[in-house]
Amino acid sequence: MATGNPGSRGRQARVNILAIDVGGTHIKVLATGRRKPLEIRSGPKMTAKEMVRKVRQGTSGWSYSVVSIGYPGPVLHGRPLSEPINLGGGWVGFDFKKAFGCPVRLINDAAMQAMGSYKGGRMLFLGLGTGLGSALIVDGALEPMELAHLPYKTGQTYEDRVGKSALTRFGKKKWRRHVGEIVTRLQAALEPDDVVVGGGNAKLLRVLPKGARLGSNANAFIGGYRLWNSDA
Repeated sequence: MATGNPGSRGRQARVNILAIDVGGTHIKVLATGRRKPLEIRSGPKMTAKEMVRKVRQGTSGWSYSVVSIGYPGPVLHGRPLSEPINLGGGWVGFDFKKAFGCPVRLINDAAMQAMGSYKGGRMLFLGLGTGLGSALIVDGALEPMELAHLPYKTGQTYEDRVGKSALTRFGKKKWRRHVGEIVTRLQAALEPDDVVVGGGNAKLLRVLPKGARLGSNANAFIGGYRLWNSDA
């Protein structure tokens, strides 16, 4: 349950943050000071309104004063640009601030996990989940990207080779090879100092390309907290 506007109790008031990582199969939720995330099944019937209802229901009794949302799609000025491919509708134009009763900051889900993974320099983040998420951070400046739908070869996109459907279609061995090829290509094109491979399916990788490290879905919560940290 929201507890009001941050700062309303004076300079020493603590801002408790509720971070929501919205995915095509699950929504994961964690608040400042809590250790175990709430996990909610999502899917093609999960609308924005239903997401808020289930999150509020599941976090009844939790204390938070602001909300961060990682959204599975392009975001501009804190608002979704299009409806998510793997979820229900009603996300574009939805008033999240009114629904939660407190300030809300919304960002692309890959960008939020990238923020939580960042250690400095020029970092490329690639999220292996239902699709392929991507973001670039250069000297602290975040640039969400949409590499998933770029043409790869033989009429396929990058996401067609490394998304969840590709894992089912090609099998783990061939899928792992595709991931390695794509990471290597993007390293050559974007010249990052650091590459983080995260997302729910990253754990299926046995070997990472040189210069890449394994991310964690838990970093999405760190990124959500950093959205409200002016020093981050």
